[in-house]
Amino acid sequence: MSLLDRLERHFGRFALPGIPLIIVAGQVLAWFALLRGLIAPGALVFYPPLVLAGQWWRLVTFLFAPPPFVFSPFPWGILAGIFAWWLFYFMGAALEGFWGAFRFNAFLFVGYVFTVGAGFLEPSLLVSNLFLGGSVFLAFAYLNPNFEMLLFLIVPVRIKWLALLTWAAYAYEVLFAPVSIKLQVLASVINFFLFFGRDLYLGARLKTRAVSKSAARRATARAADEPRHRCRVCGRTDKTNPELDFRYCSRCAGEQCYCSEHIFNHTHVTAEDEAVPHP
Repeated sequence: MSLLDRLERHFGRFALPGIPLIIVAGQVLAWFALLRGLIAPGALVFYPPLVLAGQWWRLVTFLFAPPPFVFSPFPWGILAGIFAWWLFYFMGAALEGFWGAFRFNAFLFVGYVFTVGAGFLEPSLLVSNLFLGGSVFLAFAYLNPNFEMLLFLIVPVRIKWLALLTWAAYAYEVLFAPVSIKLQVLASVINFFLFFGRDLYLGARLKTRAVSKSAARRATARAADEPRHRCRVCGRTDKTNPELDFRYCSRCAGEQCYCSEHIFNHTHVTAEDEAVPHP
């Protein structure tokens, strides 16, 4: 039984179901409150110095900060927001249905803990929830690689290709982005590798074995295609000329093979010229 199985057995009853809906509803309410001026801009973000100064609620409220593009000019901002919120809810609910509430809670909690930890490692870091949402997308894409999405609401594309682009973007940011972005990216994918690392490792081993077996089969096939007999004089073989009879000369040094036309018509090989290559 894995550690996660044991934890679920003991603490599964404390799992909070419906987290995707809670997060989406919280972000929608926060977006509306920001538009109406009910809360100040920046009141929800996680900024470590302010947390250490006593504003501990920022450890939670940053999860409900709406994505910045929802404040773009109407109608593109709200359309993008609706799509992003629907996508997060759809994928999060699918993962929760597949894993169960406890495991989905654990997946988000691990990402949350490392994201917050990254914030304290870099005190000037304004922590975003975008990368944490990205981990949900990557998990869904890993489990449902052939799920099709309409890119720009027109072009159907399998989600695995979008996930590969996301991984490529993350790799670029880890290599070239500022330290604050590097930390957020790394923190947001730790939960992915904790949950899927074993599957990735076993899958890589199976692929390696499959490649080895395929290479062995090809080598066996090539060996099977090699002729058993080759005439030292003319080079014909039992594969190219199966109608011929091949024999070995007892008077030649080594095992020298000849076809029926040359078995009695050849110069005998001595020990000195045994190494002469066949034609």
